[in-house]
Amino acid sequence: MPELPEVETVRRGLSPAMEGQRIARADIRRPDLRWPFPPRMAERLTGARVERLRRRSKYILADLDTGETLLIHLGMSGRMTVSGLTAPFVPGQFHHTHPVAEKHDHVVLDMEGGARITFNDPRRFGAMDLMATAGLESHPLLAALGPEPLGNGFSADHLAARLKGRKGPIKALLLDQRLVAGLGNIYVCEALNRAGIHPERAGGRIGRARLDRLAQEIRTVLTEAITAGGSSLRDYRQADGELGYFQHSFRVYDREGAPCPTPDCHGTIRRIVQGGRSTYYCPACQR
Repeated sequence: MPELPEVETVRRGLSPAMEGQRIARADIRRPDLRWPFPPRMAERLTGARVERLRRRSKYILADLDTGETLLIHLGMSGRMTVSGLTAPFVPGQFHHTHPVAEKHDHVVLDMEGGARITFNDPRRFGAMDLMATAGLESHPLLAALGPEPLGNGFSADHLAARLKGRKGPIKALLLDQRLVAGLGNIYVCEALNRAGIHPERAGGRIGRARLDRLAQEIRTVLTEAITAGGSSLRDYRQADGELGYFQHSFRVYDREGAPCPTPDCHGTIRRIVQGGRSTYYCPACQR
């Protein structure tokens, strides 16, 4: 599933085609993805201007001039791509600069500037919803989310307060979106390795100095991944269809049996399963 860097990369790729542009036509090609689409979705989107495109956790949020916000979740295999970004807009002509439709192109938005936004999702675990912008924070998918790890609300102080007395393993705790929003399996593994913290260590038993380092490493690995366009392991593509390349910088994730890249560490990357997910770490330098 795309994590924060992948979703942020897609948002940045969509922004030039969507922000400040009106949706000339919304083509909804099925009644649902993971859940049913909201009533009259095509009608409510057609003619609306996208005032702002932002991200919350792993969700893309398009604020419309109608007072509603379009929530987009890529799910396991969802891709949002842009075509025709530089093409002139000709009323009624939505196809001449765009690729042939694919089988799993479920939602297509033709923008007034000529660009086409296509949501393709073979496994249909993605989602879209429309709700009043004013009440967005109370939406069931957003209401319980913790702070953004790249925002001012995330810090070692926050981690210390939320981890105090917690006996669960730090890896599982960091995946809890109520603790911090947007983190997933890949970047938690990478951040824990950089911070030298064992993934099975109890969250409440990590000292303040190590939490300082963990908070910093979480920010650093996410920033580096965004700069690299995210990580492409299976279905993920950037909005222009290109692959991300942060997977070439993985220190531990999916590197079982490889030597640890930490200087002066002679350990070997191991894989264990926590909560049904693979965890990669170095037993020599992560304590």
